[in-house]
Formats: sequence, structure tokens, C-alpha cells
Amino acid sequence: MPQESPHIEGPVGARTLIGGRVVDYFAGSGYLGLQSHPEVVRAAQAALERYGFSSATSRGGYGEHALYAELEREACAFFGDERVLYLPSGYLAAAALVQASSAQFEHIFIDSCAHFSLWDAAQATNKPITPFRHRQAEHLSELLRRELRPGERPLVLSDGVFPISGEVAPLPGLLEALEPYGGLCYIDDAHAAGVLGGHGRGTLEYFDVRPGACRSVKTLAKALGGAGGVITGEAGWTEGIERDSRACVGASPPPLASAAASACALRLARLQPDLRRQLAANVAQAKAGLRALGWALEDTPVPIICLEARPGVNLLRLRKRLFEAGIAVEFERAYPSTPPGGALRIAVFATHSREQIDRLVNQIGRYLG
Repeated sequence: MPQESPHIEGPVGARTLIGGRVVDYFAGSGYLGLQSHPEVVRAAQAALERYGFSSATSRGGYGEHALYAELEREACAFFGDERVLYLPSGYLAAAALVQASSAQFEHIFIDSCAHFSLWDAAQATNKPITPFRHRQAEHLSELLRRELRPGERPLVLSDGVFPISGEVAPLPGLLEALEPYGGLCYIDDAHAAGVLGGHGRGTLEYFDVRPGACRSVKTLAKALGGAGGVITGEAGWTEGIERDSRACVGASPPPLASAAASACALRLARLQPDLRRQLAANVAQAKAGLRALGWALEDTPVPIICLEARPGVNLLRLRKRLFEAGIAVEFERAYPSTPPGGALRIAVFATHSREQIDRLVNQIGRYLG
């Protein structure tokens, strides 16, 4: 975000306080509106008062806690898996997954627009890295044929949903390209968890990918309104990841209050599927309005709307005009998946009203003249 931007001063939601002004908030990533939900806040408060802020030790032995067990039960219930590894962030979860699997591959192939977390995880292995053109499974297939040496096994890395463009990875195509080589495929599902799929379980559920064909890391800090990263799967597989990753053993766990709040948010997301249905309806409304203003937008339920640069439109000036009209959106220049020339990134929440979405579209239309 540009340095001159005012600070956020209120709870994050469909409306919040920024720089002393109450505005419609179409930024960030609180897609389900759970980060400031009263029950989530109360869960954090109760944990803080009863247990203090932190366990002040690593997991294992006396570092285990009932709140971590509760979080893991809720994560297993939400994602439909046997076991979960809970880490301080999705960023670290990606590092842990790649690190623990390093004996199973010799060469990494990564989407050129992948998130920093995947690039850092790949580079830490000290193994060859070959980027493939963004979302182009055909190019991945070509590179696999050309770059792999006899006997080498590949690892393919991609975001599930890209954080600025809002595009969904072509996961079936990536897996088809990978199939002849018996390799691994991991995705960063930070912006898909809680949003995509019939239960909100992410990109694998969205494409009905069979268990084990691809693995993902998720964050609880975006749509799911909590904090920390998770790796989920069968008990035997996750035990192997935990055993072989230094991050799982050595990183301090998230604070206890964060675990309590995250468990509550997961439970709400699971028991209130209407949140996802309302989010999808809001996304459809916003995309329809913005398509009418001339932007080509993919027809997906992803709540990230990317308005690319186009002739005669100064996106920075548009962002400023919107804020003056009481609407906060983001402008990005160089974050992963940002198109050339920068973009306005609009985040739609389940808690936005139809009137707020209409006001956003109408104000952009007024600027365009």
C-alpha cells in the first residue's frame, strides 16, 4: 500500500475507520467477515483472560495445550481431513511442506507469478528451479520434457488463487502435465481456503481433485478470519511432514488467543454455509457491474477483483477519488500476480450490502465519465 495511505483505526469489516473517516472497505482479505465477528472476539478474550497470551514454549511435551487440540479438531472438521499441522503462518507452512518433502524431488517447476512464500520455500532447497509461464500448463509440460534429466522427479508449485489477479490456477492441467513423471504438486491455497469448493475447502475441492494427487497449504488469516497456517491430510502423511520438517518442530506456535479465535472462526465458517453463498452472490453482483464498465473479469466465485490498467484510466487517481467518496480499495504495482502497469485490487466480503457494491460500481463509473 502506498506510504501516504492513512492507518486503519477500527475493526476490519465491510465498513471501518481509516484516517478518521468511516468508509466502505473493499480491501484486505477478510472475505467471510469473520475476523471481527463478536464470537471470534469473545473466544480470544476468554482465552487471554484464562491462559495468558502465549504458551511460551514449542509444541511437544508440556508445550501441548487444549486450545491447540481444539483448533486442530475444528480444522479437521472444516477441511475434511484426518490430521492437521498448525504453524504460525501460511508462509511458514509452505516452507515446512517443501522442506519435509525435499528427498522426494530433484527439480522444482514454479508458476512465474507464484507467491513469495513458494519462491522462498523453493530456493531454500538449493535444487534447480525452473519457472513456467503464468497459468500455462502447456508450457509446464514442455519444460518437464526438456529440463528433467533421466530419473529426476519434479515438484510443481503454484498458488491456488493468485492474490492480486484473482485468477484460479489451472490445477487439472498442471496435474495432467505432471502425471507422466510421478512427481509432486503443492499449491498455496491462502486465498482459496474458506471460499472455493462446496464446503470452502479450497482449490482441490473446487476441481474435485482426488486426495493425495496434490497437496495444499492454507492460511486461517484471510477468509477464515483467524491466524496461522495449516497443512492437512491423512494421519500417516502429516506425521511424516511433521517429522521431516524443522519448522514444525522448531517454530514457536501461534499465541493461545489466536488459536482460540481461529477455532471459533473455523466452526462458524463450517456451520454457516450461507456466508459462502452470500459471498458468491456479492462477487457476482460486483463483477457484473464492473464488466459493464469495460473490464474483462473471469466468471469465478473468487472475491478478488482485479481492475487492470487501460488507456485513459489513471488507477492511482481513481483509488484516491474512491477514498474521497468514502470507499477504500487497494492499488498494487509489483506484488505477485499484479498485471503490467499495476492494478486496483477490490476485495468483496460476504458482509458487504448490495447498496455498498452498487455505490462502488457507480463511483467508478462516474470517474470513467
